[in-house]
Amino acid sequence: MRRLMSILLWSVIAAAFIGPGTITTCSTAGSTHGHALLWALSFSTFGCFVLQEAAARVTVVSGRTLAEAIGRHGDRLGRLFGVLLISGAILIGCAAYEMGNILGAASGVALSGVLGPASAVVLIGASAFALLWAGSAPTVARSMGVVVGLMGLAFFVTAAGLRPEPAALIRGALVPTLPAGSGLLLVGLIGTTIVPYNLFLGSGLAAGQRLGELRLGLAVAIGLGGLISMAVMVVGTAVEPPLDFPALATALSLSLGPWAPLLFAAGLLAAGFSSAVTAPLAAAITARGLFDRDGDPAWTQRGLRFRGVWIVVLAAGVVFAATGVRPIPAILLAQAANGLLLPVVAAYLFLTVNDPAVMGRNHLNGAAANVAMILVLLIGILLGVVNLLRAGARTVGQSPPGQGTMLTLSAAFALVAVVGLSVAAARRRTAN
Repeated sequence: MRRLMSILLWSVIAAAFIGPGTITTCSTAGSTHGHALLWALSFSTFGCFVLQEAAARVTVVSGRTLAEAIGRHGDRLGRLFGVLLISGAILIGCAAYEMGNILGAASGVALSGVLGPASAVVLIGASAFALLWAGSAPTVARSMGVVVGLMGLAFFVTAAGLRPEPAALIRGALVPTLPAGSGLLLVGLIGTTIVPYNLFLGSGLAAGQRLGELRLGLAVAIGLGGLISMAVMVVGTAVEPPLDFPALATALSLSLGPWAPLLFAAGLLAAGFSSAVTAPLAAAITARGLFDRDGDPAWTQRGLRFRGVWIVVLAAGVVFAATGVRPIPAILLAQAANGLLLPVVAAYLFLTVNDPAVMGRNHLNGAAANVAMILVLLIGILLGVVNLLRAGARTVGQSPPGQGTMLTLSAAFALVAVVGLSVAAARRRTAN
């Protein structure tokens, strides 16, 4: 029973990273390149587990969440940078992207024909509010585990109905290829799975967990999330580009019959609703870790400040979704901040899990774990630089650099950064 509860608890990570953006990116990849980019989801699922396990292990071993560790350790300038970056990226980012979560869930309702888009937005916002207000963080997390199960069932059944060739699926999932023009889509597939705010969400939920059960729960939940993303990519192969949700539903209806669009709508609703719940929760957990210094009751799960954070994030998403106003400046700022956040947090994690002063000698990373984190770091830094270049160009009204130029510059910078971090980690291991 403890293992089952752990799996349900950690399914919140899958619920958080499989949102409308993931559905769009994965189905677009399937529509454009078939099964050729399934391997990117294999890698990003592995990378997600590596970083989530490290973030949760920091909490279990040190007794402090990742946000608390960043807010309280290091020199004053470093702490200030960390707090400003994380609070900006998480709070602004969650608020900006919450609109997409709610609109995605509303699209699922609209595809089913039950309600119109405006009514669906109000219903989804009210449902998310009720769940967050009434439930504790673990209760909300386990509820989202049930939603992930329903989402997985919907997409697995729909993908199976298309009868993909098993050999093509295995080859696509295990053999890296890069079809022409797929570079930025590849970056998108990895970036939509390894989500920065999930590290703070997972770290906040890890208190009181046992390492063995924690790792099992993470492995099963994140593995399931990766498989759901792969099923979405397979579903995307049913329609020719350009892709949108109604076109995909129509194509599925022609291929599989009238039941398929309803299952797709259910999966889209589950993806949007789960992310609409977890994004505000992650913002509140992160804010508490950064700003609660003395166990202030206002930062408890039913406290005014904790609830105030997630209410602001949820309300922003509902207002933007209901009025149709796209918060473009906020989204651009969120993209730039998150472009910095993932590599910064991943680098901090790498140094922390190699620091005996924090982890003790028994819980330091081994050689295999360090190699895995270095690989994920390399990709994370590359993603961050690409996102910064794209967001920067759009902010000043210019077209982003060419795909080849962006990837080359980003890869070179990432390689130099990873070498420097590896040297710093080695010094930490020997200095303490």
